Amino acid sequence: MDTDSVRVPPLRPGGYDPAAYVGAVVRAAEEAGVSPRLVMGILHNEAYKPHHPLLERLWQWWKPGASFGVANMHRAAFEQVRRAHGLSGRWQDLRDDPAFAIRAAALHLKDLDGMLPARHVRRYTRDELLALGYNAGERNMRAFARGVPPGPMAWSYLRRFRACRRRAAEALAGSPAE
Repeated sequence: MDTDSVRVPPLRPGGYDPAAYVGAVVRAAEEAGVSPRLVMGILHNEAYKPHHPLLERLWQWWKPGASFGVANMHRAAFEQVRRAHGLSGRWQDLRDDPAFAIRAAALHLKDLDGMLPARHVRRYTRDELLALGYNAGERNMRAFARGVPPGPMAWSYLRRFRACRRRAAEALAGSPAE
């Protein structure tokens, strides 16, 4: 695991609130050069799943390809980020270290941003396209940027992301980055 991880509150069953991780979000977003509001929006959007290390271990036992951590990252996406940015942690560390999970998510968003065309259809903001890329993958994100409509699952993710914007902004209010 990263030795320079930000101290974050421990995960407790039933007690997960993305707003508790503002410090980790701001630091990771700053390091990656992405918007803290985007990262916090992703955390809010991914909060549907109970984020507790024990529950995630049990979930993985039942569904080996499950995603991990407070940012709900899939193994393939994590491995790309790990290789590209020289992360020392493992995919399994995402479930036990929220700051590491947030850092990996922010770096993934940075990588997606580098793959997004400078010009895209106006119906989506850049952050919305990055959120779609986080959920549906880089190839789909680029298709959405060209105007291909999202399918039902991606559209649902985008609607939830848009609905989370206010909560993400409220969580970050008063932080140095906002």
